[in-house]
Amino acid sequence: MSQPGVMDETVKSRAGLALNDDFLRKAVKFTTERLRNGKKAASEEHGNWEEWRERGRQIRLHTIAHLDYYLNEFVNNARANGVHIHFADTSAEAASIALDIAMHKQASSVVKSKSMVSEEVHLNHVLEKAGIEAIETDLGEYIIQLAGEAPSHIVIPAIHKNRYQIAELLSKEAGEILEPDTTVLAGFVRKKLREKFLEADIGLTGCNFAIAETGSMVLFENEGNARMVSTVPKTQITLMGMERIIPSWADLEVMATLLPRSATGQKLTMYMSGITGPRRSADADGPDEMHIIIVDNGRSLQLGDPEFQELLNCIRCGACLNACPVYRHIGGHAYGGTYSGPIGAVLTPALNGNIEEWNDIASASSLCGACYEACPVKIPLHDMLVYLRRRKVEEGHGNKLETMGMKGFAAVAANSKRFALAIRLGQIGQKTVVRNEGISLKLGPLKGWNTYRIAPSLAKKSFRQQWDILDRELDQQQDAAMDTSVRERMQQIVRDRGQGGSKHGK
Repeated sequence: MSQPGVMDETVKSRAGLALNDDFLRKAVKFTTERLRNGKKAASEEHGNWEEWRERGRQIRLHTIAHLDYYLNEFVNNARANGVHIHFADTSAEAASIALDIAMHKQASSVVKSKSMVSEEVHLNHVLEKAGIEAIETDLGEYIIQLAGEAPSHIVIPAIHKNRYQIAELLSKEAGEILEPDTTVLAGFVRKKLREKFLEADIGLTGCNFAIAETGSMVLFENEGNARMVSTVPKTQITLMGMERIIPSWADLEVMATLLPRSATGQKLTMYMSGITGPRRSADADGPDEMHIIIVDNGRSLQLGDPEFQELLNCIRCGACLNACPVYRHIGGHAYGGTYSGPIGAVLTPALNGNIEEWNDIASASSLCGACYEACPVKIPLHDMLVYLRRRKVEEGHGNKLETMGMKGFAAVAANSKRFALAIRLGQIGQKTVVRNEGISLKLGPLKGWNTYRIAPSLAKKSFRQQWDILDRELDQQQDAAMDTSVRERMQQIVRDRGQGGSKHGK
């Protein structure tokens, strides 16, 4: 499901706006570099990082291949723990179930910890439309909620804003000027939200991992707000993507090693909470009633698909965003959906099952493979982007001029004489536009490239054209370097072979 009002533009036009936003580019560059360097240091310190990546991949491959079994095990155990389980096929159904629970409880306010699934189903909009206040309690989510924006990053929602912009937003909320100091700003938000935690009727969380063997759900966080959300209100709702399952607590050890290092460069998150059902009589705190809404919303469409099933392996660490050269320049909003970066470029059209609506998003990639190298469970996102591009063309959504151009290139490249002629014509034709061995002309297909860089000109002589000369020079160098006695012996061997061949032929 796309964000309201964004799909009337293209990735290219939204990227153009981002490239002209100096604040955004500097803020995104600064934070992604810090996160990328942190991940690198944490993985190197770990020592055998690649072995753990493979362990994580195998756990996710196994789980998704047997998702029906582990989902059933999780649901049975969660229900035995006193949890109410709901299934939602679509985003609209997921939001409707959450709203029905809130209405049944006559809730006037809902406090939320960070949940990408709630963003995916646009739950805040649904609740607010029904007159129920929805308050984000994650600092980054709170900031973008005040700004009326969607998250720009899976892990750090307000990555596109610097502290001066954040101070301006929070000053409006405070009714006074707040210094652009992180301690001051965080202190204001902490005080503001403390009242909301105590007043809220419902706490709503996401789910990092669901443990099938015990029916438990696990939350990773750094601020402590998720613990407040899941312990203070009397009713808890958890939105969970159906793929968040892992078989056992032993498997969580692997994920708890991979996720924080990949996301922020931490060995462990500040808080890791395991929740197994609502409050029991002996418990000091916790909700009296707990609901888990298991969301499909297009995920089951990937099951059994050899090209895209591994997409469900994602553990939402955001490492692919930090490594992607495209994301680092344009930020998250240019992608147009809830999920951005390489994972978003694949996940958004996959979940929607609508390549026509999202037919340009797969092109927002250089296919450099940095996302695969960064992914802690080794999802081949760069391959999936190629598959999406192929499907786009196969379904008739490709650019007609581009299609004609590729067919023309194929016809020329398939024949060496035609290819040589095309190179020669290009060398002659470029003379009118080449300046300092480059082409800066912003016309036709060169416009997009040359807006930000200079296209290299064709060499005066191609490698093929130079080959005969290079071959002769190489022979001469070998002859000059060869000892006289060795040359004579080689020549004798050649003569002997020739004579032997003649006798054999007779």
